[in-house]
Amino acid sequence: MEKESSYELLDSGEGMKLERFGDFVLARPDPEALWKKSLPSSVWKKADASYERKGTVGEWKKSNTLPKNWNISYGGLVFELRPTSFKHVGLFPEQKIHWNWFENKIKSEVSKRASSATPVKVLNLFAYTGGATLISARAGAEVTHVDSSTVAIAWARKNAELSELANAPIRWITDDVLQFLRREVRRKNTYDVIVMDPPSFGHGTKGTLWKIENDFYELMNLVLAVLSENPIAVVLNGYTAGYSPVTLKNNLLEIQNQYGGSIDAGELVIAEENGRLLPSGVFARWQKDLPKD
Repeated sequence: MEKESSYELLDSGEGMKLERFGDFVLARPDPEALWKKSLPSSVWKKADASYERKGTVGEWKKSNTLPKNWNISYGGLVFELRPTSFKHVGLFPEQKIHWNWFENKIKSEVSKRASSATPVKVLNLFAYTGGATLISARAGAEVTHVDSSTVAIAWARKNAELSELANAPIRWITDDVLQFLRREVRRKNTYDVIVMDPPSFGHGTKGTLWKIENDFYELMNLVLAVLSENPIAVVLNGYTAGYSPVTLKNNLLEIQNQYGGSIDAGELVIAEENGRLLPSGVFARWQKDLPKD
């Protein structure tokens, strides 16, 4: 992954990671970091904020230097960052590998369809703060952004404004993902690119409960039902402990059987300056054409 001046993984180890987001350094738990820290404790203690777990909850210990929120440029977009009670800050740097991948595919397809004025339609599910949404819109697609959280939707719209994409063709949908997809099937609406980041557990807009072990199978059936006749790509990310890239890849095989194309799968990682890699999730992605990038 190309290095970004606005973000850096400074160190990791002993169940923690030390990251720089713009001008501020944050220390957060990371269960994958099962090794010794490289940097001395004196460096870690200088962090502008450190997230500490207390049982099933956690809180940030912040210095006076850390603002409530701040902006950074990443991947050619601008994101508002803020420490949340879930330890996230609104940006997932490991996702940039996908952004580069499907942005090029969308641009190519937009160019092919220019004469017919047929839009490339992208669906971003569990879309959170909108990185994939904004990359797709920048590439020229019409995007539907779905998340059950009104806070996340407002945050993503703020990022669109900061990235000068406030007027881009984006539908902002606050809804339970499964309910939304069921309606889209009935409406016969389809999409050329689908991006998903299903969580382990979550609540929908009307008290509905999402559990990946119960709901994932229906999700994938609905995704297959809303793919267009000539889809471009499907990206599936996984952050649930215990699921492997093979698990995600197997869930894309039915798409490959129906449309052809190819699947690749693997780990999402972030590299430290010294070259050590921090695992940050798993993924599988399908594309209609054989890889050319």
